[in-house]
Amino acid sequence: MKISALLTSAGINIGLCVLFLSLYSVLRKQPANVRVYFGRRIAEEHDRLRGAFILERFVPSTGWIVKALQCTEEEILAAAGLDAVVFNRILVFSMRIFTLAALLCVFGILPLNYFGQEIHHVRIPSESLDIFTIGNVEVKSRWLWVHCVTLYIISGVACILLYIEYKHIARLRLLHLTSATPKPSHFTVLVRGIPKADKESCSDVVDGFFTKYHSSSYLFHQVVYKVGKVQKIMTGAKKAYKKFKHFTDETVDQGCRTSTYRCCLCGASSNSFKLLNTECEQNRGKADNKSILDLDDEECTAAFVFFKTRYAALVASEILQTSDPMKWVANLAPEPEDVYWSNLWLPYKQLWARRIATLLGSICFMFIFLIPVTFIQGLSQLEQLQQRLPFLRGILKKKYYMTQLVTGYLPSVILQILLYTVAPIMMLFSTLEGPTSHSERKRSACCKVLIFTVWNIFFANVLSGTVISQLNVLSSPKDIPVQLAKAVPGQATFFITYVLTSGWASLSSEVMQLFGLIWIFIRKYVLRMREDTEFVPSFPYHTEVPKVLLFGLLGFTLSVLAPLILPFLLVYFCLGYVVYRNQLLNVYRTRYDTGGLYWPIACNTVIFSLVLTQIICLGVFGLKESPVAAGFTIPLIILTLLFNQYCRNRLLPLFKTFPAQDLINMDREDERSGRIDEIHHGLHSAYCQFPDTVDVPLEKIEIVGGDEEQGSTSGESGGKETCEDPKKDLSHPTLKGLPVNRLRQAVRSVTFLIRLQKRGLSEQKIG
Repeated sequence: MKISALLTSAGINIGLCVLFLSLYSVLRKQPANVRVYFGRRIAEEHDRLRGAFILERFVPSTGWIVKALQCTEEEILAAAGLDAVVFNRILVFSMRIFTLAALLCVFGILPLNYFGQEIHHVRIPSESLDIFTIGNVEVKSRWLWVHCVTLYIISGVACILLYIEYKHIARLRLLHLTSATPKPSHFTVLVRGIPKADKESCSDVVDGFFTKYHSSSYLFHQVVYKVGKVQKIMTGAKKAYKKFKHFTDETVDQGCRTSTYRCCLCGASSNSFKLLNTECEQNRGKADNKSILDLDDEECTAAFVFFKTRYAALVASEILQTSDPMKWVANLAPEPEDVYWSNLWLPYKQLWARRIATLLGSICFMFIFLIPVTFIQGLSQLEQLQQRLPFLRGILKKKYYMTQLVTGYLPSVILQILLYTVAPIMMLFSTLEGPTSHSERKRSACCKVLIFTVWNIFFANVLSGTVISQLNVLSSPKDIPVQLAKAVPGQATFFITYVLTSGWASLSSEVMQLFGLIWIFIRKYVLRMREDTEFVPSFPYHTEVPKVLLFGLLGFTLSVLAPLILPFLLVYFCLGYVVYRNQLLNVYRTRYDTGGLYWPIACNTVIFSLVLTQIICLGVFGLKESPVAAGFTIPLIILTLLFNQYCRNRLLPLFKTFPAQDLINMDREDERSGRIDEIHHGLHSAYCQFPDTVDVPLEKIEIVGGDEEQGSTSGESGGKETCEDPKKDLSHPTLKGLPVNRLRQAVRSVTFLIRLQKRGLSEQKIG
C-alpha cells in the first residue's frame, strides 16, 4: 500500500468523524432524542422535558466535550460504578504510554527506518508504507541498537504505569467495599449441588445441614424454584385471577361499541379486539383456573443461605463443605439485581460439560472466521488479487482511485461489518456456560471476544498474509516466531487502516447512537408505540474493553517495527477518552457492577502484548543479524514475566476475594451502631425470585384524551393548562441556562395579541 491509499482511507474516516460528531452535537439538543442521549439521567431524575424552538439546538457545539473533560473520577464512580472507572483508567494508561511511544518512535526510529537503505526516494505520497518499517533497515545495521533501547524504555515505563494503575484500582476496590452501604450479597452464599432426599424437601435438607454445621452463624435460607416460560405464564394468570375475581357477579355492558385502531403501515382499520361473553368464559375456565392455582413450583438443588455476619459468609464460601467437591458447593452470592435466575436451577454436575462444549464451539467459530479474514487480507495485496481474479486487472489498472479504495479502505470496512456478529455469538456461548450473574456472563463474553479479536485480527491477518504466498506456514509451528518477525512489519499497512475504520469511525457512531435513533424512530412513527421510559441500555463492556485492548496490542507490537501507526492510535485513545466519559455519564445506566474485575483482564492483556512485542523484536533482530540487540532482548522478556508474577502475588488476590480484616471491622461497626438487626430484617426481601407475584393495589388511573377530546372540553382543559406544576416544566439538559418558560409565555402573549388585532380588523370591515 502506498501513502496515497492510506491518505484516502484517513480522509474518508476523518470526514465521517467530523460529520457524526457535528450531527451528535445537534441531535443531542433535540427534545425528541433525549431518551437516546440522556437515558441514564432521565431514568434517575424522572424529568419531563418540553420542546421549544431554539436556534441553539440546531448549531453544532463542543460544550459536551468540555463537560466530559471536567468530570472527575469521583463523579464517574458515583454515576456509573467501579467498572466505569476501570475502563476510564485503561484509556488513561493507553494515552500515557503511547504518547511516550509516539514521541520516541516517530522522532527517533521513523527516520532510521526511512533512511535505512541507500535507495532513491520518490515523493512521500507515492512512497510505499514498507519504507517506514523496520524491514527497510539493512542487515547488520549499526542503528538497530536504537530500536533495542527504545523497546527497553517503552517496556519499563509500561510496567511502571501498569503497577501504579494496579495499586490505584485495588485501593478503589477496597474503598468501594468498606465505604458502601451494607449489601445483601456480603451476607449471602449461593449453595448449589444440594443432595436430594426422598422424605425431606430441599428446604428441610438445607436447613438441617447449616443448622448442624454452621449453627453459630447461620440465619435462614431461601430455596430457588425452577421457573420456565409456562410457569411464568401461570404466575401471571394467578395475579390476574386475584385482581378480577371480584368481578364474577358483575355483568358486562354489551351495548358498548368496540374500539377500532388504525394500522400505522397501511391505514386500514382493525376490529380484531372484541368483547367476549364473560359468563361463558367464566364457566369454561373454572376448572382451568383451579388447576392453575393448585400447581406448585418445583424446587431446585440451589439455595441462598444467609449468615449473621460478612465474615461468616466469606468463610462458608471459601471452605469445602463436604468430602465430595460436587455437593454443597458454596460461593458468595451476586447482588440481587445481578442474579441471572435462568441458570440457577441448572444441575451443578452439568457445568463442566457445558464449559467444554462452549469452549469447543468458540474454537470452531474462531477457525471458521478465518475464511473471510483470509479473503479480506487478499484485498490489501493487489498483485496476488489480480492473479487470483484476472477479470479485475482492467478495472484496477484504468481507475487509479479504485485501487486506492480497494487496498486502503475496503478490507477494514468488510472486516468491521463481519465483527458485529462476534459479540452476540460469544454472549450466547457465555450464557450456555451457566453463570449465575449478569456481570459474570458479560465478563466471560469479554474474555471470549478478546481472545477472538486478538486471534482473528492480529494473528490470522498476519498469518493469512503469509498463507497467500506460502501455504505451508502452519505445518511447522516452530517457524511461527520467524514468520511473525517477517510478516508483522509487512502487515502494518492493514492495521493502520483498521485503526482508522474500526477506531475513529466506531467512536463517532458510538456517540451518535445510530441504532438507538433508528429504533426510537421506528417505535414512535412506524409502530405508534409510547416511549419506553423504563429501558435504558447498560454499557457494553464485552465489546468495548476488547476493542481498546486490541488497539493497545497493535500499538505495542508495531511501535518499534512500524511507528507510523502510533499517531493514529493516540488520536483514537484521546477521542475515546472524551466519547466514553460522555456516554457513561449520560447514556448508559449501571444495573450491576463487578467491582473492578475487568482490570485483571486488562493487565494480563498488556503483559501479553509486551511479551509478544519482545519476542517479535527478538526474531526481527535475529533476521537482521544483530546479536547484540537480540541478546539484550532476552533479559527484557524475563524481567517482564517476573514483574507479572510479582503483581499476581502482591495485588491480584485483592480482586479474587475480600480481606477478612475489613469484613470483621465492618461487622463490629454494625454491631456497635445497632444496624445489624435492620440489616438482617432487610435480607428477608432482598432476593425475590417472583417480583411479579406481589399484589399491587389498584390505584386511580388518569386518562388523557387526544386533541379532539380536549377541544370538546375547552373550559376544563384551559384551566388545566394555566395551572401546570412549575416543577415539571423543565428545560432540556443541554439548554439549562435558557429561559424556555419565559419564551413560551412570550410566544403565547404575542399570539393572543395577533388574534385580538385580527378580530378588531374584521369588526371594522363589517362595520
